[in-house]
Amino acid sequence: MPLALLALAIGAFGIGTTEFVIMGLLPEVAVTYGVSIPTAGFLVTGYALGVVLGAPLMTVLGTRVPRKRMLMLLMGLFVVGNVVSALAPVFGVMLAGRVVASLAHGAFFGIGAVVAAGLVAPEKKAGAIAMMFTGLTVANVVGVPLGTLVGQHLGWRVTFLAVASLGVLGLIGIARLVPDLPRPEGVRIRHELAAFRNVQVLLAMAMTVLGFGGVFAAVTYITPMMTDVAGFADTSVTWLLVLFGLGMVAGNLIGGRFADRALMPMLYVSLGALATVLAVFTLTAHSKAGAAVTVVLIGALGFATVPPLQKRVLDQAAGAPTLASAVNIGAFNLGNALAAWLGGIVIAAGFGWTAPNWVGAALAASALALALVSGALERRTAARAAGEGTGRVVAAGAPAGAAVPVHH
Repeated sequence: MPLALLALAIGAFGIGTTEFVIMGLLPEVAVTYGVSIPTAGFLVTGYALGVVLGAPLMTVLGTRVPRKRMLMLLMGLFVVGNVVSALAPVFGVMLAGRVVASLAHGAFFGIGAVVAAGLVAPEKKAGAIAMMFTGLTVANVVGVPLGTLVGQHLGWRVTFLAVASLGVLGLIGIARLVPDLPRPEGVRIRHELAAFRNVQVLLAMAMTVLGFGGVFAAVTYITPMMTDVAGFADTSVTWLLVLFGLGMVAGNLIGGRFADRALMPMLYVSLGALATVLAVFTLTAHSKAGAAVTVVLIGALGFATVPPLQKRVLDQAAGAPTLASAVNIGAFNLGNALAAWLGGIVIAAGFGWTAPNWVGAALAASALALALVSGALERRTAARAAGEGTGRVVAAGAPAGAAVPVHH
């Protein structure tokens, strides 16, 4: 794998840290600003919606900018947003800082995925994408637990200043390691938008929203679920997030490996298993050991879907994949926002801290249903194309409308 993938992974590490660390710090942030935990959950929802809006916006603005320079600009925006979050005097300003940081997220991963896939042979594309996303998953093993620990002992503001420093490191890494890649010639916005007329691209994005949303329905409220239901101490949340991150790393690498071999079967298995595990989490959340094991499985199964879903979008939008790739990253975060919102609703309605797990199971099951539809459509299209290739053709010199069978 090219060294440039390391630079992309460094940037992904910083972005992954700021995206997920807030979940372990919701109680501290809520106390600081005098808001409820469901209200503090808008810091998750707001970030996710910012990614959804920022992914196409920043990608369109960057169509005339070389990809390396655009990646550097995005990391600069990420740094500014995290500094604003760290210094925010009131909740509204912190929410605004989260949104500013989130604007860089979708375009960074979208453009980064295209760059990563372009650095390797076609049969290694999913593996290269997974390598870049390894930075995101490792953030959940190192960055998020460490950020949570720092936030609990030194204050959450220190955590966000540290995250801004990660952004600076990512910016330096991109400047030094990513090659200068010229802007593709002949690609215009209308070419990029044409990908959204492909029903398979839209189905893949819908799977992304629902499938990864299932993960966030449970994980957004993991801190109160683990402390109030499972009986863990507040300090144990850090180690539970480490377990979740280890599951993410393993799932991401496995997903990348098998997506290059059998993409759709990989999606069927991972989405089906994810829906099952999320449903079971309503029971295992009452046991410390059961909860710990389930958290690992949710991380692994959730991120096993990431490389195949991203590669599917790139494959189906071949020729002009940048905008579709970025919008699919936004789709991951639209799922995050939807799940966090729905999870907050069932909690506020009095169904208990484990109720979001049922929401997650339903979302993942819906994603599996769409995957089955997508696979069926693809098989039907392939069968039709094969039939046309071996069917009847008009013979030379035959009258119009006459046809003769082709014999092989």
